[in-house]
Amino acid sequence: MTELSDEQQRDFEAAAFRRLVEHLRERNDVQNIDLMNLAGFCRNCLSNWYREAANAEGVDLTKDQSREIVYGMPYAQWQALNQTEASDAKKAEFEARRPKDH
Repeated sequence: MTELSDEQQRDFEAAAFRRLVEHLRERNDVQNIDLMNLAGFCRNCLSNWYREAANAEGVDLTKDQSREIVYGMPYAQWQALNQTEASDAKKAEFEARRPKDH
């Protein structure tokens, strides 16, 4: 495997993160509950991880600020434009699989 410098690794991870966020913004048809049920994380998880990293470095980001970074707009606006009601089956699957921190 090619040896990467710490800077290269950070830069490549940042590029992959930006691409993931871009992809999730493009795929606004995919609901967060679908992501949770299939992958165990969603846009909100990603925004929480972002906020936790910022806070660990002394940057005080709020939940709303970190969600806007991930969603590309205020969360309430994204919900109004894109969120649909989850089926009872999806809700039941989520409850059965839900990690303790959700």
